[in-house]
Amino acid sequence: MAKAYLDIIPTIQGLDRAGVTAVYNLYKEPFLETVNGALSDELLIHIDDLRILQGFKSREDAQCYLLSKFFTSDFITSLKPYIIGNPNVKIYEVS
Repeated sequence: MAKAYLDIIPTIQGLDRAGVTAVYNLYKEPFLETVNGALSDELLIHIDDLRILQGFKSREDAQCYLLSKFFTSDFITSLKPYIIGNPNVKIYEVS
């Protein structure tokens, strides 16, 4: 069971949702297979927005991922053409 969640909320407009979904699908398996402490990866789609919810074994694992090349240079860089500004990112701990 996840002890921490990373909540990534990108700001998008209209059809850019398809681009974000494509990037999410491209990085889902590598995230689960290579990121230390990664347990789950879900794309939540709502009519008004979308969120990426990633589960980790610990808060420390989530924080390390935020500083990793995989997150900063690969995943976020690939999202940039489809989002406005930087995504809102929060770490939640499970009590």
